[in-house]
Amino acid sequence: MSENARFMSEALATSRTARRLAPPNPWVGCVIVRDGVEIARAATAVPGGLHAEAAALAIAGDRARGATLYSTLEPCSHVGRTGPCTDAIIDAGVARVIVSIEDPDVKVAGSGLQQLRDAGVEVDVGELAEAVTDELAAYLWHRRCARPFVIAKVASTIDGRVAMADGSSQWITSEPARADAHELRADSQAIVVGAGTVRRDDPSLTARTPAGIFEPIRVVLGRAPEGAKVHPCWERSGDLGAVLDELGAAGVLQLLVEGGPSTTSAFLEAGMINRFVWYFAPAFAGAANGVGALSDRGTTTMSSLQRGRVRDVRRIGEDVRVEMEI
Repeated sequence: MSENARFMSEALATSRTARRLAPPNPWVGCVIVRDGVEIARAATAVPGGLHAEAAALAIAGDRARGATLYSTLEPCSHVGRTGPCTDAIIDAGVARVIVSIEDPDVKVAGSGLQQLRDAGVEVDVGELAEAVTDELAAYLWHRRCARPFVIAKVASTIDGRVAMADGSSQWITSEPARADAHELRADSQAIVVGAGTVRRDDPSLTARTPAGIFEPIRVVLGRAPEGAKVHPCWERSGDLGAVLDELGAAGVLQLLVEGGPSTTSAFLEAGMINRFVWYFAPAFAGAANGVGALSDRGTTTMSSLQRGRVRDVRRIGEDVRVEMEI
């Protein structure tokens, strides 16, 4: 591994520590290196706090002069809750800046890199770009589309049943798989279910997050019954696109769909699911003896199959977790 790749890998690992703190800002990692030795690292703080670059520069102090700064995302060049990171980099006398990817936010979009170059800072772009793009998928999607990145979570038997004929569904998958699903909740700023799921299962939809980390917004499509554990929640109905627009405007970068077959199928039919995370239990229900994970989509020929791309497959406890892009 090259030196640049090694230090950018450290910056990427550091960025992940801010995954649940930084939104609606991007979770960025920064490492500052001088003479081949790391002198500072930091990640983006909660909104209103220091960005990764400014935080790392504060740690480095005068040692940043002539150093190389690695950042997973293009430094900002505008005034928001904090000042421009580009100004801080230039004022610190950093000689070289290496970033993975440009920031598609219209307030940045290459202007940060240009400002650095105009000030005589050497700038390189593209180190570990694929890995960082994957890590920031929800943020990048939101900034380009003004809507949340949508992940649909399904837990089913190996033959695709999410509930039995009597309506019971707890629990199809094992505790390790359910714990992993809570990690998905914690990574999301909102969770959506249908009112039917609330009436049937009365889920709490909490992420069991540690103190200081915000619980996701809980959205019910339809009317939640009084006394449901899901309260307080947003109750919405009608066009799913309008719901996504509203959530996007509220700063939701990632939305987790945990609804039943009707809700999940509605998002799928509307082309609004970016990714599935599907937990398969090693159990069989039989097509006539359970509720399918998706409502009947009317697919009659091989040519009309909707195909995705498998990103990851792994075992969790006794279950199998499949991650698929649509």
